[in-house]
Amino acid sequence: MNYYIVTGASKGLGEAIVKELFHRDSSIIYLSRNKNTLLEKLADNHGVTIVHQQCDLSNVETIKATAVKVFSLIDMNQAHSITLINNAGMVEPIKHVGDANEQEIVEHVNLNLISPMLLCEFFIKEYNQFQGQVRIVNITSGSANRPTAGWSTYCSTKSGLNMFTNTIAIEQHDKENPIIAIGFSPGIMDTDMQSTLRTAKDTDFPSIDQFKAYHEKGMLRSPSFVANTLVTLLTQPLENGRIYDIKEFI
Repeated sequence: MNYYIVTGASKGLGEAIVKELFHRDSSIIYLSRNKNTLLEKLADNHGVTIVHQQCDLSNVETIKATAVKVFSLIDMNQAHSITLINNAGMVEPIKHVGDANEQEIVEHVNLNLISPMLLCEFFIKEYNQFQGQVRIVNITSGSANRPTAGWSTYCSTKSGLNMFTNTIAIEQHDKENPIIAIGFSPGIMDTDMQSTLRTAKDTDFPSIDQFKAYHEKGMLRSPSFVANTLVTLLTQPLENGRIYDIKEFI
């Protein structure tokens, strides 16, 4: 059995990733604040085991208890591989430094950086002796390498997540059965995040016209296309610590 833990899977890319896993020998645990009943019905139609774990990953005090519940759902005697996909994230606040509310910043950093760091911490502690395949996928962004006005928190958390991913790989280098950690940058997608960007104030987000043009010109990739690219990538040998970009595959 191939176990997959996917965060932020009630909609968008996370939901699309889960759907791409349906045709495989998979058991899926998805973490989100809200249950996706249509997704669960679709999984049942495909004969795939799927379990929802309710959680708010911006509330970092609850993550350890959530991880314990998730790990209890994995049968180590049946597991061939265990994969953690840290997909949950947010783009708000879209504001210049000095204009944002402090609580917005804290919530953003909790969800985009601290939450995946803690999940990786607990995940590696739990499975560092597992003899099967253990992998971590951290969904990142090209913004990790490119500062954008209005995105100080988003660029910073994605950059931090990339460095965290790189460091896991270095630490696993001399292990007999290393845990593989990679980043995956999905590029521009037709998701709620893009809708949020197009409604931002141009004084907060000077690049808004560019993102409106992406939408108007049909340049946004579908979540299903991106998810298929990622899941296909996971069937191949992975370079530990590498930050993959979808542009490499199109």
